[in-house]
Amino acid sequence: LFALPRSSWQDYDKALISRGGGVFPRTLKEIPVSPEMRAVLGLDEQRATPQQVMRAILKAPADLLFFGGIGTYVRASDESDEAAGDRANDAVRIAAAELGCKVIGEGANLGMTQRGRIEAALRGVRLNTDAIDNSAGVNTSDVEVNIKIALSGPLRSGALALEARNGLLAAMTDEVARLVLRNNYQQTLALSLAERRGLDDLGFQQRLMQTLERRGLLDRAVELLPDDMALTERRRRAQPLTRPELAVLLAYAKLTLFGDILETEIPDDPYLRRELGRYFPALLCERFAQELDRHRLRREIIATHIVNSLVNRGGPSVLTRMMDETGAPAPAVVGAFVAVRDGYDMPALNAQIDALDAKVPGALQLELYAAVQDLLLDRIVWFLRNADLSSGLSEIVDRYARAIAEVEAALATVLPAAAARQRAARVEELMKAGVPEPLAVKAASLPALAAATDIALVADKTQRAIADAAATYFAARDFFRIDHIAAAAGRIAAADYFDRLALDRARDELGEAMRRLTAEMLLGGQSAKEALAAWIARRGGEVERIRTAVHEIADTGLSLSKLAVAASLLRDLAKP
Repeated sequence: LFALPRSSWQDYDKALISRGGGVFPRTLKEIPVSPEMRAVLGLDEQRATPQQVMRAILKAPADLLFFGGIGTYVRASDESDEAAGDRANDAVRIAAAELGCKVIGEGANLGMTQRGRIEAALRGVRLNTDAIDNSAGVNTSDVEVNIKIALSGPLRSGALALEARNGLLAAMTDEVARLVLRNNYQQTLALSLAERRGLDDLGFQQRLMQTLERRGLLDRAVELLPDDMALTERRRRAQPLTRPELAVLLAYAKLTLFGDILETEIPDDPYLRRELGRYFPALLCERFAQELDRHRLRREIIATHIVNSLVNRGGPSVLTRMMDETGAPAPAVVGAFVAVRDGYDMPALNAQIDALDAKVPGALQLELYAAVQDLLLDRIVWFLRNADLSSGLSEIVDRYARAIAEVEAALATVLPAAAARQRAARVEELMKAGVPEPLAVKAASLPALAAATDIALVADKTQRAIADAAATYFAARDFFRIDHIAAAAGRIAAADYFDRLALDRARDELGEAMRRLTAEMLLGGQSAKEALAAWIARRGGEVERIRTAVHEIADTGLSLSKLAVAASLLRDLAKP
């Protein structure tokens, strides 16, 4: 149909339609309802009006209901047809409670009202918003315009003929589509991960809304987001934000952060020049690199791409969370994110998880993504508190990327026996579920690799090799059963915003104590178990007393208060 000079649905190849189906104009008085149509749509009569058929389609039990045309077809149960603002479809429109589908794809603008989306989501229908489901078109237009801007200079100078430019545009079509779909994939994944976190992130999401309101950037009533009283009730009912609500927050988070960092020097950091290579097709980057560097929207493109990357990977409330936990400004959060993302080579790791689409259960795939996101959020805080980002991103990324790679290479020999067995068991579990061995090993290693930045800091402080620092660090963690405590801490429910902050701070204190203790152990010249044993001998009964107390905490069901006490005990032991 697209290739025809003009077309209508009457040009559609009827042979492709299932038995009993057809294409019918809405102008007909009646439509013959075949037995197959009656069975699928639940209609009793042999003839029905177009409006009756359309309402039946909207209500039909189906896996997917996809909106591809103009019109608002679903409203909330407590919403009037007038509020939907689409008179042409008043006779067809249904309430969200009448939907029989499992998933909605909103390929049309405003196929549903926002109230209708929220009600459908609360009833278990899987859906986003039209802005999310339609974003590829807008994204493609942006990339197209920016490519044409980049090529405008060579066109004016005569270095590139118009015909050659058009040929180049055609040659880049498939890669532009791939880049756009990649961004859209990550955006919907961000919603799935935020939805998966549920109540755990509700406090930070509430803080994001409050912060935007104070700045005059958000009106919750207009955007149909719950006010603080409604959120309190949601929390009481254990009902987190729905995907349509999260989609609105995602958009606001991106727009706000873009505006904030565009006014800073972050887009000018030489290291972030590579974001242009992630935004534009490779052919353009290879042939017109200078034009990209001179692009009049260069800063805006870099800012857009890095903001998309941060919010897609960290979730809608990532900036608010990081700023509240550390007091760092937005540019520092962006810098710390880049250090973690590239230091751990997360794009490559996430690409391996992407490749599992339709090969492993979706819940397992989300579990793997969530593990990467947990590492990202944890280490962003770490970099904000422990690394000097003022010297530029290139140096900090290179330094820690090398250290992380060294720790990963040494894991097979530096992990204590219990941790090694746990890692091997996780690898086996993932492989049985269909995860390829290289990814299974990487995923099973993430808990240990989270410590790589701590190990790098200890190695620098003590002037010892990474392998020595790693072996000693893991021996100390094993001695105090920190891995057991850390795993239990991850299971503590902290829906309240301040409880979540307290939990994160206690975990950070635990990490700081382990760094100091490991550095103290390494000062004796030994490493691993030998360094640990010599340190215990030097410190005497104080060590055993605190170890016993920490083990008791670990064995009696961890709570936020117990975690805080364990962190405090180890911090006291680590004091010089």
